[in-house]
Amino acid sequence: MPAPIRLRELIRTIRTARTQAEEREMIQKECAAIRSSFREEDNTYRCRNVAKLLYMHMLGYPAHFGQLECLKLIASQKFTDKRIGYLGAMLLLDERQDVHLLMTNCIKNDLNHSTQFVQGLALCTLGCMGSSEMCRDLAGEVEKLLKTSNSYLRKKAALCAVHVIRKVPELMEMFLPATKNLLNEKNHGVLHTSVVLLTEMCERSPDMLAHFRKNEKLVPQLVRILKNLIMSGYSPEHDVSGISDPFLQVRILRLLRILGRNDDDSSEAMNDILAQVATNTETSKNVGNAILYETVLTIMDIKSESGLRVLAINILGRFLLNNDKNIRYVALTSLLKTVQTDHNAVQRHRSTIVDCLKDLDVSIKRRAMELSFALVNGNNIRGMMKELLYFLDSCEPEFKADCASGIFLAAEKYAPSKRWHIDTIMRVLTTAGSYVRDDAVPNLIQLITNSVEMHAYTVQRLYKAILGDYSQQPLVQVAAWCIGEYGDLLVSGQCEEEEPIQVTEDEVLDILESVLISNMSTSVTRGYALTAIMKLSTRFTSTVNRIKKVVSIYGSSIDVELQQRAVEYNALFKKYDHMRSALLERMPVMEKVTTNGPTEIVQTNGETEPAPLETKPPPSGPQPTSQANDLLDLLGGNDITPVIPTAPTSKPASAGGELLDLLGDINLTGAPATAPTPAPVPQISQPSFLLDGLSSQPLFNDITAGIPSITAYSKNGLKIEFTFERSNTNPSVTVITIQASNSTELDMTDFVFQAAVPKTFQLQLLSPSSSIVPAFNTGTITQVIKVLNPQKQQLRMRIKLTYNHKGSAMQDLAEVNNFPPQSWQ
Repeated sequence: MPAPIRLRELIRTIRTARTQAEEREMIQKECAAIRSSFREEDNTYRCRNVAKLLYMHMLGYPAHFGQLECLKLIASQKFTDKRIGYLGAMLLLDERQDVHLLMTNCIKNDLNHSTQFVQGLALCTLGCMGSSEMCRDLAGEVEKLLKTSNSYLRKKAALCAVHVIRKVPELMEMFLPATKNLLNEKNHGVLHTSVVLLTEMCERSPDMLAHFRKNEKLVPQLVRILKNLIMSGYSPEHDVSGISDPFLQVRILRLLRILGRNDDDSSEAMNDILAQVATNTETSKNVGNAILYETVLTIMDIKSESGLRVLAINILGRFLLNNDKNIRYVALTSLLKTVQTDHNAVQRHRSTIVDCLKDLDVSIKRRAMELSFALVNGNNIRGMMKELLYFLDSCEPEFKADCASGIFLAAEKYAPSKRWHIDTIMRVLTTAGSYVRDDAVPNLIQLITNSVEMHAYTVQRLYKAILGDYSQQPLVQVAAWCIGEYGDLLVSGQCEEEEPIQVTEDEVLDILESVLISNMSTSVTRGYALTAIMKLSTRFTSTVNRIKKVVSIYGSSIDVELQQRAVEYNALFKKYDHMRSALLERMPVMEKVTTNGPTEIVQTNGETEPAPLETKPPPSGPQPTSQANDLLDLLGGNDITPVIPTAPTSKPASAGGELLDLLGDINLTGAPATAPTPAPVPQISQPSFLLDGLSSQPLFNDITAGIPSITAYSKNGLKIEFTFERSNTNPSVTVITIQASNSTELDMTDFVFQAAVPKTFQLQLLSPSSSIVPAFNTGTITQVIKVLNPQKQQLRMRIKLTYNHKGSAMQDLAEVNNFPPQSWQ
């Protein structure tokens, strides 16, 4: 049989192939020749054939038939054969195939070989693909080589030990004696791998971490090595862009971060060296930036001095000026994580952060936007909103929804005046009205209603905003509502804040009729416009007949909602005309109920101020059950309490059926599961605890600290915590405040929390503070649950969580049975 072609010739031949089919044909032909050679047990060219097979494997072609040939090469006495055999084993074998166990004896023999290079091959292979069985069998040999004086073998043995610990953590203590002298080695390769080994041991075992902190005094040794690296002169062997062994420096900084976390003594010992690294490292090259970034992470993670933290944030501020996009992104992400703990230091770089909003890279824009909102407070609200509104004008569509939502929340929290608040919201609706959340319209309407002195100014601004432009539907809806409520102020020209405009009643009706017939108007917008026209029948005097005509026309509309409204309004004109003025009178001031307990300390980005409890008595008389009452039988049996609603919902009436899924498809009524028959709506009177003591005395005992909080749910980065308060006036009432936080790198949107309790309890679930759980634990959603427990029974609760994360809809159920006794006894 002729000698097979060399690897170099094979590579040259394959590269001449012009098509994929031609390349496949060459590979298949060569594979056939290699198989024939293997069958003939050709020892002369086995090494060459396996090398060619590995090249084909790297190109993506199957090479599994060469696995046993690799084992034969490993058993050979020639170093060249062993080298190709071990390389083939690392590429073609893994612990899922039983064939790899046949190597154990060969590796054991080679670990005890007289040639260091053969020992190195065996260590590399074991550290690459050794299974847990192999690691148990060969850990003793690895530990012996870790104590040898040969630096070439020690560095490879240290890395192999890392793999052994990952596969069999209980063997960790075997390597502990060998680690004592590793950091005294002069060889940088041994030092580097030793730090990797120590890092792995500290991360995997709290006991090892405590041992290295106290007994081994590891921190002073690492500080000494790092100081020598910084102060040493030029060393050609380890120099990278003028910095001595940056890879070792980065590894040491990571290990210092682990050792200093939550430990005062260790943190104190490394403060000085961290300051030296931060001030002495050259930043003109990317190598220096990598070391500085690791230094910043270490400073932020340990219990460092305040001056050192400011230095770290200033380094990140310099990163923001770097031309490299990756460095700017890393800086923004790091600042976003630290803004809650070192707010004032981050504020100093506000102008640089805002400049990043103009960056061309979308990922940098998003991080800059999130950080900008985190920096907003009462002192800089005007300047920051000006920049963010400018960003909203020019940003890509995928940013507009998040930016508009952030502006709404910031304006509600820090608005310096009601006029500024209204102007800001209107600017957002004008710019990005199609992207705002569903609650933007009712929230702005409530804000306008409560700003009595701004009614004339607001209705005039809104009238101007929608002249000839109906593209932003939320803006048109708010404008229609305001014109219907305050149309008389618009026509009378009573605006004092700006120059009044002269508008006639017919011109106002022309605008509303244009909204009704516009192709851009949605059904909801037309409903707003028709209701506004009807309201104007009590505010205008000379156009009542025109209003009657418009209303009667829509009595035959194909839109059922519009038709129903028009028919009812026609009845008001005819049969109930004496009641029309009373029914259509101006809306009273709307009160907004806070959802964070009696007195919430509002996080104000560097400021704290108490937010007083606002309470709104429930309407008197019988209350209809809401869709939340579909939570029946969540905890088994038929003794489940209905949930008392606190506010009307905008969801369709059938939405409550979704809650039936909490325990699967439960047939509660005996009817077929596909068409559940709604039960008769009972008359539910509000429990007395909702009204008790709102006027004369505090609602809650000041004993919150006495009731321990609990973690009700923690999974996939979402954490739900319960804190408790007890009512002063009614000891049977427990007020539970939930806090939802998100430790992942992306926001969780459309977050909904639902709860159910047995019927011996009564439960009231108030509105949440938001529907977005911010990423990186930069904020929380809060929601209040009130539970009436007259029989003082142990609390039980089942919760359902739904949200969107990373483009996927998530849903989960959980039971909470670990309520502290103080919360219910």
